[in-house]
Amino acid sequence: MAQIISLGDIAKYVGQEVTVRGWVYDRTDKGKLQFIMVRDGSGLTQAVAFKGNLSASDFETASRVTQESSVVISGTVKANERVKKGFPGGYEIDLKTFHLLQQAEDYPITPKEHGVEFLMDNRHLWLRSMRQWALLRIRATIVREMRNWLDDHDYLLVDTPIITPSAGEDTTSLFEIDYFGEPAFLAQTGQLYNEANMMAFGKVYCFGPTFRAEKSKTRRHLMEFWMLEPEMAFTSLEEMMDMEEQFVSHVVQRALEKHRKEFEILERDTAKLEKVLPPFPRISYDEAVERLHKLAAETSDPEQKELLKIEWGSDFGSPHETALTQMFDKPIFVYHYPTAVKAFYMQPVEGRPEVCRSVDLLAPEGYGEIIGGSERIYDAALIEQRVSQLGIQRQAYEWYLQLRKFGSVPHAGFGIGLERTVAWVCGLDHIREAIPYARMLNRKYP
Repeated sequence: MAQIISLGDIAKYVGQEVTVRGWVYDRTDKGKLQFIMVRDGSGLTQAVAFKGNLSASDFETASRVTQESSVVISGTVKANERVKKGFPGGYEIDLKTFHLLQQAEDYPITPKEHGVEFLMDNRHLWLRSMRQWALLRIRATIVREMRNWLDDHDYLLVDTPIITPSAGEDTTSLFEIDYFGEPAFLAQTGQLYNEANMMAFGKVYCFGPTFRAEKSKTRRHLMEFWMLEPEMAFTSLEEMMDMEEQFVSHVVQRALEKHRKEFEILERDTAKLEKVLPPFPRISYDEAVERLHKLAAETSDPEQKELLKIEWGSDFGSPHETALTQMFDKPIFVYHYPTAVKAFYMQPVEGRPEVCRSVDLLAPEGYGEIIGGSERIYDAALIEQRVSQLGIQRQAYEWYLQLRKFGSVPHAGFGIGLERTVAWVCGLDHIREAIPYARMLNRKYP
């Protein structure tokens, strides 16, 4: 019996007879020749059904097989440089048998153009297309390389809860649930729990789904997304930035090494990603505002001038982040944001309490913030003062405040949004393709 193989490994089997189990991606009818593109999840390869090489029944089946029918095929692997389509390209299977498992009904997603809403309504089927196949493989590698880098640098994975009694940051963007008659919330971050974990293990990270109930329709926002959050003891803001640029560069370069073909399918300009190497530019919030003021003054477009308008003390919106990233060809750090626009637990800058020891990493090409982090307040009196100033109900945070009473140390941490990172690395126009099943303001199906 021919050896069962994965199409991703087809190059290893030139000249050998193999069996492949998969689905029909496309078929071209040439009479006595049927060119059938078959995918199996690991790759896509052309199978050639010649009438003289198959039984009459097998050839008849191959001649009428429909898109996305499930099949088991056997034949000899041949190198053919003319076969450009497929992964990996340059190979085909000269068929000897063609067995149909299930003849698919008329498939709703055909090679023609479809609208985005139609494709999102059929997301469970759209995932089978080559474009989605390519970018979700890259997503899987980004996840793996994020975790590998942290594991290799002695960070310990410690899981944090999804159901929480309080907000990690902004109470206005929480999904509230009924927890046996009491209110609870879906976590918007694991960071507060991460600080407790850090006090036990030194360097930790958590990775899982997070939830933000922001009523936003921008191309950068999802209601449910995945976030990886490292936290490290005895670490300054500057040391954390050093770590971030090493971490992000590693992830991007490993994705480039492993997925040249997938980036080609996505038509991604990889030359821009090859520049993602340390060091990254670092500018203060003050300098960033000055740059935006200068850019607004220089533009003659009234609409652009209005979009770039910003007063010191305001947080950046997408137009501001886009403008800043277009000034550089690498990710950029913007540090020392106004305290008023950041979370209550961020360490103030010495001598400037209106500014905190925070930093965002903005991805180039207009993709904006992919990482947000800071030094954390570690002084018990100062965190108590912040809680009182903001009128935060301390009952839900009692356990968190208690951390500062038992061996508190300077520490820092950040969160990196997986889908925003995937959107940037893959060059996507909208974040909705960066996750298998997007949850947006107007979408929770399928």
